[in-house]
Amino acid sequence: MSEPYPFSPGPRPRRRGRRVLRFMAAFVVMTALGAYLVVQYLTGGNGTPRCMVVSGTDDGASYAFTPEQAANAATISAVGTSRDLPERAVTIALATALQESSLRNIDYGDRDSLGLFQQRPSQGWGTKEQIQDPVYAAGEFYEHLVKVDGYEELPLTVAAQRVQRSGFPEAYAKHEPDATLLAAALTGRTAATLTCEGRRETTGVGTVYAGGPDAVRAALVRDFGGARYEVAGAVVDSENRAGARTPATPSPAVSSAAGTVIIPLSDAGDSAEVRQRGWELAHWAVAHASRLGVERVSYAGREWIAEGRAGAWRKARQAGTSAAEVRIVTGQ
Repeated sequence: MSEPYPFSPGPRPRRRGRRVLRFMAAFVVMTALGAYLVVQYLTGGNGTPRCMVVSGTDDGASYAFTPEQAANAATISAVGTSRDLPERAVTIALATALQESSLRNIDYGDRDSLGLFQQRPSQGWGTKEQIQDPVYAAGEFYEHLVKVDGYEELPLTVAAQRVQRSGFPEAYAKHEPDATLLAAALTGRTAATLTCEGRRETTGVGTVYAGGPDAVRAALVRDFGGARYEVAGAVVDSENRAGARTPATPSPAVSSAAGTVIIPLSDAGDSAEVRQRGWELAHWAVAHASRLGVERVSYAGREWIAEGRAGAWRKARQAGTSAAEVRIVTGQ
């Protein structure tokens, strides 16, 4: 009687085949998960381009948000600084808008509340059209804030509540860390701390916001006010070379042919005040890049280029990026 065969060879190919199938299935799942996570990282989780603000003290703090939120935050900050208000006022305004609307200019809310700050026409904040103008809405918030005695020393949630009179008075506090990061960048106190991907933002179905140098100039004057540029005149020729200074002008000089806006800052030299103003404008331009078609922003030897996630500040490749002027290059 022959010895039994030590194993049965038949089933092995099936077991091996099942292992291969399981491996392939796991590989497909992991690949899909990896692709999903990459998309979430690049878009902030909602399919839109992402912006990021980081701390200027290397403590690892950061806040990710959308270009829509970035543009609204930049406008809120610009309205505050144009009134010579301190950074604390901007922080309070940004935290309030984060709580009330997530920094989105929404056309709905509790009862007749509207806009970034959920202000109510029935309570005397303005007409529906006015309240949904971010510049007007921010201005109204600041008008009420400065009437709060000692608002700079008050806890943020107390100062915000005295303006808003919300049914959830403690809700503003949780937004203070993010608002603090945003305010530091958007007022220019921290350098090269706000970045965006730079892809064009759309609204509605296939509608792209107007862009180009004229749109940039109009947006600067809208957010900061023409008076902020009374000493920001410059001559820019067709080859995009800054020429001699000219008398006061109401808005930044523009080279339409080159698609470049050049904002001379001051003749006072490379002071801390000049640099803060420069970074305020540079960060403002990056925050509005998706809406205004901004492709490059240069300041103080650094540049931001709209190249997907590569839209981050780096050492300027071209010479001539000084602390005396901010250059904003558009695609038009």
